[in-house]
Amino acid sequence: MAERILSLAAQEGPERLQEALQSLAEGELGDMVTRQALKGRETAALLRGIFKGSPCSQRSGVLRRLQVYKHCVPLVESGDLHLGKVSEIIGLLMLEARQLPGHALAELANLFVDVIKGGSLTNGKSLELFSTVLTALASSKENLAYGKGELNGEEFKKQLINTLCSSKWDPQCVIHLANMFRDIPLSGEELQFVVEKVLRMFSKLDLQEIPPLVYQLLLLSAKGSKKTVLEGIIRFFNQLDKRQKEEQRVPQSLDLEVATMPLDQLRHVEGTVILHIVSVINLDQDLGEELIRHLKTEQQKDPGRALCPFSVALLLSVAVKHRLQEQIFEFLKTSITRSCKDLQFLQASKFLQDLFPQQYDITAVILEVVKNSAFGWDHVTQGLVDLGFSLMESYEPKKPFGGKAADNSYGLSKMPAQQACRLGASILLETFKVHEPIRSDILEQVLNRVLTKAASPVSHFIDLLSNIVVSAPLVLQTSSSKVTETFDNLSFLPIDTVQGLLRAVQPLLKVSMSVRDSLILVLQKAIFSRQLDARKAAVAGFLLLLRNFKVLGSLSSSQCSQAIGATQVQADVHACYNSAANEAFCLEILGSLRRCLSQQADVRLMLYEGFYDVLRRNSQLASSIMETLLSQIKQYYLPQPDLLPPLKLEGCIMAQGDQIFLQEPLAHLLCCIQHCLAWYKSTVRLCQGAEDDDEEEEEEEGVGFEQNFEEMLESVTRRMIKSELEDFELDKSADFSLSSGVGVKNNIYAIQVMGICEVLIEYNFNIGNFSKNKFEDVLGLFTCYNKLSEILREKAGKNKSALSNKTARSFLSMGFVSTLLTALFRDNTQSHEESLAVLRSSTEFLRYAVSVALQKVQQLEETGQTDGPDGQNPEKMFQHLCKITQVLLWRYTSIPTVVEESGKKKGKSISLLCLEGLLRIFNTVQQLYSARIPQFLQALDITDGDAEETDINVTEKAAFQIRQFQRSLVNQLSSAEDDFNAKETQSLITVLSTLSKLLDPASQQFLQFLTWTVKVCKENALEDISCCKGLLSLLFSVHVLYKSPVGLLRELAQDIHACLGDIDQDIEVEGRCHFAVVNAKTAAPTVCLLVLGQVDKVLEEVDWLIKKLTSLGSDTSEDSSQASDRTQALEKGVILQLGTLLTVYHELVQTALPAGSCVDTLLRSLSKTYAILTSLIKHYIQACRSTSSTIPGRLEKLVKLSGSHLTPQCYSFITYVQNIHSESLSFLEEKKKKKKEDEAAAVSTVMAKVLRETKPIPNLIFAIEQYEKFLIHLSKKSKVNLMQYMKLSTSRDFRINASVLDSALQERNSEDAENEPHNDQSSTAEQTDENQEPKKKRQRKK
Repeated sequence: MAERILSLAAQEGPERLQEALQSLAEGELGDMVTRQALKGRETAALLRGIFKGSPCSQRSGVLRRLQVYKHCVPLVESGDLHLGKVSEIIGLLMLEARQLPGHALAELANLFVDVIKGGSLTNGKSLELFSTVLTALASSKENLAYGKGELNGEEFKKQLINTLCSSKWDPQCVIHLANMFRDIPLSGEELQFVVEKVLRMFSKLDLQEIPPLVYQLLLLSAKGSKKTVLEGIIRFFNQLDKRQKEEQRVPQSLDLEVATMPLDQLRHVEGTVILHIVSVINLDQDLGEELIRHLKTEQQKDPGRALCPFSVALLLSVAVKHRLQEQIFEFLKTSITRSCKDLQFLQASKFLQDLFPQQYDITAVILEVVKNSAFGWDHVTQGLVDLGFSLMESYEPKKPFGGKAADNSYGLSKMPAQQACRLGASILLETFKVHEPIRSDILEQVLNRVLTKAASPVSHFIDLLSNIVVSAPLVLQTSSSKVTETFDNLSFLPIDTVQGLLRAVQPLLKVSMSVRDSLILVLQKAIFSRQLDARKAAVAGFLLLLRNFKVLGSLSSSQCSQAIGATQVQADVHACYNSAANEAFCLEILGSLRRCLSQQADVRLMLYEGFYDVLRRNSQLASSIMETLLSQIKQYYLPQPDLLPPLKLEGCIMAQGDQIFLQEPLAHLLCCIQHCLAWYKSTVRLCQGAEDDDEEEEEEEGVGFEQNFEEMLESVTRRMIKSELEDFELDKSADFSLSSGVGVKNNIYAIQVMGICEVLIEYNFNIGNFSKNKFEDVLGLFTCYNKLSEILREKAGKNKSALSNKTARSFLSMGFVSTLLTALFRDNTQSHEESLAVLRSSTEFLRYAVSVALQKVQQLEETGQTDGPDGQNPEKMFQHLCKITQVLLWRYTSIPTVVEESGKKKGKSISLLCLEGLLRIFNTVQQLYSARIPQFLQALDITDGDAEETDINVTEKAAFQIRQFQRSLVNQLSSAEDDFNAKETQSLITVLSTLSKLLDPASQQFLQFLTWTVKVCKENALEDISCCKGLLSLLFSVHVLYKSPVGLLRELAQDIHACLGDIDQDIEVEGRCHFAVVNAKTAAPTVCLLVLGQVDKVLEEVDWLIKKLTSLGSDTSEDSSQASDRTQALEKGVILQLGTLLTVYHELVQTALPAGSCVDTLLRSLSKTYAILTSLIKHYIQACRSTSSTIPGRLEKLVKLSGSHLTPQCYSFITYVQNIHSESLSFLEEKKKKKKEDEAAAVSTVMAKVLRETKPIPNLIFAIEQYEKFLIHLSKKSKVNLMQYMKLSTSRDFRINASVLDSALQERNSEDAENEPHNDQSSTAEQTDENQEPKKKRQRKK
C-alpha cells in the first residue's frame, strides 16, 4: 500500500491519492507509516504523499493529518528509529503544522501536554514540534473551545503553559522542555511560570544533569526573568553546600537511607555551572549587571544568603575577564568591611547577640572558596589572587604623617580594615598552597610590591612572603631570578624592609647556591656604599648568613631566635656544601664585617646586637668573633690598674664642624662582650662535660681571650666604682643642654657611662654566685648610675623643651631582669640571705629594678620584641614575662602601698610601679600572646603549678586574679582620705577592666564581677574625677556584655537630676540616690558625659536594628511567618530600648546642667534620638504600604511617651539654655558699660562661645518637627490618630507679646540714649541685641 501511495503522490492530480487514503482503515495508516519508518525507507516521501492527499480544506484531510501527527509523536519518542530518521520526520511535521486549523492545533497541543504529564518522552525530539504547534497556536485568530467557554489562540497558549507548569514533569525531560521554551514566544508572566517550574525541578534531578539544565535556563533568561534565574541557581547551590557541611559535621546514622552526595562531584558540578554562567555573561552583559544588582540588594537583607561560597566564586570568575571587575571588587571589599564591622558590633553587645544569635562571617566564606577552588576551579584562582592583593593594598597599615609606620603585625588585628588586610594575605597564602600554576605569579607580585612600596609600610607583604616561603621553600628555586633581581635593589630599601625580606627568603639561600652568591655580591658592594642605610642593610644581610650557615662541629641550637629555622628546609646543608667551604665562607664574611667596625655608630650598633645570635647559632665562629671584640675594646680600654676612668670616652665621639656625634657605642660593645662571654663560658662547660679535649691549641686560644675579658671586666668594675663623676668630666655643674656642642658631648658621655654601669651590674650579678662582695660591687656601680640618672632627670626638669623627660633605654637583658626581680623579692634561700640583704637595703635599687622591668614590658608591648639576647624569641619572652608577673604580683599583693609610703621620700612607690607593670603585662599578653593566655594564668597561680595544661579554665583562673585586685581596690576606697591614692585606684580599675575581658560573659564569675562593680559604684562616693570615669567606664563595658544598659542609664540620669537640681528652681527634686559615685563633684560634666556617651552607643545599636528591620521588610522571599516573627522580635527590642531612653532624656532635660559641654552634647544627642524615632516611623509607614497590618500598641505607647515626657521638656530645656546664655550676655553688657575699651575683645569671644553653644538648638527643633511631620503621615496611613499625644508647644509660637515688646523697646531707647557718645561700640551692641531677640520672643511662656 505504501508503494501505491508513493506512486500516486508522484502524479499530478490528488484525486486518486485521496481516494486511496480514504479507503484505508483507521489503524492501517499508522501501521504503514511505522513499517516504512522502521525499514528506513522513504518515510518522508510517504508522509508528504499522505499530506498531499489530505488537504486542510477538507475535514477528513484535517482528521487524517491529526491521525498522522498523533501516531508520529509516540513513534518518534519510542526510541526505535534512527536519529536521522527522527529529525527528518519531525522537520516535515513542523513544516506542515502551520497549515493546520486552530482547533486541530489545540487538539495536538493537548496531546503533547498529556504525553509530558504521562512522562513518556524519551529523547525529547518531538518537543521541537510542540514549540512550533504552540507558536502557531499563539498566532491563530479563531476562537477555540476551552472547558465550557472559548478562548483566542494567545489565551489558549497561556492556559496550556499554565497547565503544563502546574503538572508533574518527568525529571528526564526537564532539559528538553527548558530547551523547547526558548523557541516559544512567551510573555513576562509566562516566562516567570516556566523559570520557576524549572528551578523547582532542580532538586529532583541527578547532580550531573544540573549543568546542562542551568545552561538552557541561562539561554532562556535572554527573554527576561534574569534575576529569578540567578537567584534560583545561587540558592540551590547554597542549600546543597549547607547540606554537605551538615553531613560532614553530623555523620549519617546507619538506618538513614539518605544518599549523601560525594563532595568532589558537587564541587565539579558547581565549577561547571560557574563556567556556564560566565560564558553566558560574556555574551549577555546585562546578565552580569543583574547578578551584581541582585547580590547587592540581597546583601542588604541577608548577607548570608547573598554571599555564600558559590556566589563569591561566581563573582570572582566573572571579575577576571570582564569590565565589571572594578564594580565586583568594590562590592566585595565593602561587604567584607561591613561584615567585620557588624561582627564587631554584635560581639560588643549582649542585647544584639540575643536578637541575632547566628553571626555571619564573610572571611570564613571567602576562605572556603579558596578551599573549594582546589577541585579544578581554575577560573576562580585569578579572581582570588586579584581580590587578595586588592584587599592588602586598600587596607594596608597607614603611615602617620611624618612618623614611623604603625606596624601592628605582632598584635591582634581588631579594626575592620586590619581584618580585611589579614584576609587578603590569608587568601593569597591559601591560594598559593592550593594552586601550583599560579605560585610564581603570586610570588612575583609580592616581591614587586615590597620593592615599589618602599615608602609606605610593607610589613604585611613581608609577613605574607615569609609564610609563602615556609609553605614551599623549593618553589622559590623556579623564581630565583626574581629574588635575585630584588636583591639588586636592597641598598635602596629601608633597613626594616631589608631585614624582613632577608629573613623571609632565608630558606632559599640554603638550597640555591646561585641566589646565595648573588646576595653576597650585592652585600659586598653595599658595605662600601655612601648611603648609611645601604651599609646597615649589608651588615643585616651578612649577620643573617652567619647565623644560618653552620660550620660543621657547631653546637645545635634548639632555641633559635629567628622565626624561620633551618628545620623548614628538608635538604641538609652539608649535602650541598662541605664544612670547609662553609667555614671559609663564614670567615670571609667576618672579614668583611670587621671593616664595618670603623664605620658610623649605627652600623657598629647593628654588629654588636647581632654577634650574640651568630655565636649562639654558629659556635665554631666563637674564637674569631671574640678576637674581633677583644681587639675592638682594646682601643678604648686603659690597662693601667690605677688610672681613672678605665675607658677612653673621648675616643667614642667625633666632631664634624660644630656638631658632635657618637662614633663608638661603647656601652653596646661591652654589652655584646658580656653576653658573648657568658654564653661562651656556659657552652664550654657543657662541652667539657660531654667530650674529651680535642684540640689543645683551640682550648688555649679560648682560655686566652676568656681570661683577658674577665680580667678586663674585673678591672673596669673596680675602677668604675672608684671613679667620681668629675673623672668623666660630668658633675652637677656640667652643661647638658642639647643646643651646645659641650651639652651634646656631656649627654653622650652620661648615657655611655650609665650603660657601662648597667652592663657591669648584670655581669657582676651573674658571675657573683650570690657572693656578698660582688653584690656590694653591684650596688657601687648602681650608685654611679643613679647619680648620673638623677642629674639628667634634674636637668630635664629644668629644661623640658631641650631634653625629653624619657629615661635612657636600659642595657639589662629581659632574662636578667626576671632573674634579678626573682632574687630581690622571692629568693628565700638561707645561704643567699646575707648577700641579697646588701641589695635589698637600697630602696632606690629595688625601685630601679622594677622600673627597668616596666620599661622592657613597654618596649615589648610597642614593638613586639626587646633589646638584648633572645629579644626576638617570642617563646623566651613569654617565659620571662611569666616570671616577672609572678614577682610583681607577689610584691604588690604582699606589701600594700600605704605601708610603703610612710617611709617614702621621693619618686613613685615600688608597689605602684609593680601595679603599673602588671597593667602593662596584662595588656601585652592579650595583644601578643592571646593563644597562650591559659598557660600565662597557670604560671601565675602558684597553688597548683603541676596541673595538666589541657584542663586550664581561663575564666576561673582570671577570676582568682581579679579577686586579688578587687580586695586592693576595696582597701583603697575604704581608706582614710589622707591615705587615698588616686593614681593607684585608677590603675587598679584599669587592671580589673583588662582582666575582665578574660571572663566568659556567660559564666557565673562574670555575673559576680558585674554585681560587685555595681555595688562599688553604688556605695562609694568617689570625688576623684579620673577614678569615677574609670569606674563607670568599667561598669558600662561589663554591663553591655550581660544585658542592655538602658535601665542602668535611667538610674544614673535620675541621680544626676537629683544632684544638680531642676531647671525650674521652684521644683524640688526627689532625693533618690542609686549610685553614690554620682555626687556634686562628679555629676557634671563627668558622669553626665559618660551617660550620654553610652546613650549614643545604644542609639547606634537601635539605628543599626532599624536598618536591619527595613531590609527585612523588603525581603519577600523568606517564609512569611518566620520573617514576621523575626520582625516582631526586632521591633519589640527597638521600641523597648527607645522607650527607656526617653525616660533617661526625660530626667536629663529637666536637669539644671551647667553651660558648656554637657548642654551641647545633650542637645546633639536629642537631635539624634528624634532622627532615629523618625526613621522608625518611616519603617512603619513602609510596612503599612506593603501590608495592610495595623501598627502595634507598643509603638502607640512610645509615641505617647515622646509626646508627654520628652517634646514639652525639650522646649523648656531650650528656653533654659537660652536663658543661661542671655544671662551671661547681660552680665557682659554691664561689664561693657564699666570698661568699654578693654572688654571689647572679651565680649566678642563670649558671644562667639554663646553662638557656638546655641548652634545645636535649630537642629533639634528641626528634628522634632520632622518627627511630627512623619507621625502625621503614619496617622493617615494607619487610620490611628497619633498626633493626639503631641502638643504644639507655645515656645515655638511666634505671636508678639505686647507687654514684653513695650518693655524691650523702652530698654532699647534708654540704651541708645546712653550709647550716643560711643558710636564705635554700636556694632557690638547690635550683635548683642540680635542674640537676645530669640530669648525675648520666648518670654510668653512665663
